[in-house]
Amino acid sequence: MRLLYSICIGLYFLFLRAVALFNQKAKAWFYGRKELFTKLDEVFTTLNADENPAPVIWIHCASLGEYEQGRPIIQEIKKRFPGFIVLLTFFSPSGYNNRASKSEADYVFYLPIDTRRNARKFIRTVSPSLAIFVKYEFWYNYLNELYLNKIPVFTVSAIFRPEQHFFKWYGAWFRNHLRHINKIFVQDEESAELLSMIDVNNVVISGDTRFDRVAGIMHQHKPLTAVEQFSTGHNVLVAGSTWPPDEDLLRKLYDATEGSLKLIIAPHEITVQHINELTAKFGNEAILLSRADTTDCSKFRVLIIDSIGILSQIYRYGQIAYIGGGFGVGIHNTLEAAVYGMPVLFGPNYQRFREARELIANNAAICIQDAKELIDAVQSFLNSPEKLQTYSTASSQYVEDKTGATELIMTEIENYISNVMIN
Repeated sequence: MRLLYSICIGLYFLFLRAVALFNQKAKAWFYGRKELFTKLDEVFTTLNADENPAPVIWIHCASLGEYEQGRPIIQEIKKRFPGFIVLLTFFSPSGYNNRASKSEADYVFYLPIDTRRNARKFIRTVSPSLAIFVKYEFWYNYLNELYLNKIPVFTVSAIFRPEQHFFKWYGAWFRNHLRHINKIFVQDEESAELLSMIDVNNVVISGDTRFDRVAGIMHQHKPLTAVEQFSTGHNVLVAGSTWPPDEDLLRKLYDATEGSLKLIIAPHEITVQHINELTAKFGNEAILLSRADTTDCSKFRVLIIDSIGILSQIYRYGQIAYIGGGFGVGIHNTLEAAVYGMPVLFGPNYQRFREARELIANNAAICIQDAKELIDAVQSFLNSPEKLQTYSTASSQYVEDKTGATELIMTEIENYISNVMIN
């Protein structure tokens, strides 16, 4: 089975190499790995040549979303074990390109493709004392090499579903790798039950570290003067990660609410073309954040965010949140808004996202199907402070009740480090 798996991995690599000729993401994926081992050697040969080399903790994330789940763990490791080296690897360019120079980790690299040769060479070069994989990442040659070298492995914020290959008739080989993982920290009881059914018992129900991540952001208030000036004294809806179908609905909401509501819109894509189209959609009453510092932006009704990385801070200035993507491939991050205690609205494509389903079940969120439903939902909050307060309280309470995963995971990591690595 390992031979078949490795052949499939090799074919996948060749496929991406061909696709890289005309696809930018595949090109970044492929060329980002060129001379990767040379770069790793340059770093870790020097580190390991030290008479008493610092222990290396290797954390792997697929992409940017998984990084947000792994980030609280990285931060706590650096805080509690400042003498350790944290190596962060990514599978995709969207994670690597966004975090290569901005992560709390000491070193950030792409993960070499999962062949047996690469796995052996990577483990030999890096010599990690502990490996942590985030959520869905199960690379079986790497897991096997870690197991053979007696290097402990933790999986954090994992979630399992019945349709995964672990639970199929042909899944025995994959299941065996799960049993070699020292601890699998799962998000929910359903995942633990599924694993128990296939005799995988090295499981802890810890919850999702993303709740700790958004709670941490909320407590790190970074004032945004222009946004505060725009918002003060007004009802504000913050629309995050929007796409054109979302923005068409927001334009209708803008018309329907007249002077009773202001909009802050942070589009998912901030290309010049899209920002220009969005600005034109709202006319003279819209201002870009990049121009707001030199203008009295309080007189405008729409503030368009034409920069990245600040949306999670902007939600604090609103009373209602709208999350984009629900009329496309799926909604974006709802927790960044919910943590501030506000009703969360989004389109119909949310079923794959457990937190969205649970927010609805807790009367903290509303799914809207069209512009009329969006207008009705927003006006119901504007007309009823009691309803707004009920949804807001439910939203913040939902996040608060689910924090704590990071501390539970770190307790296990600390126990391992104290009992095995230091003694």
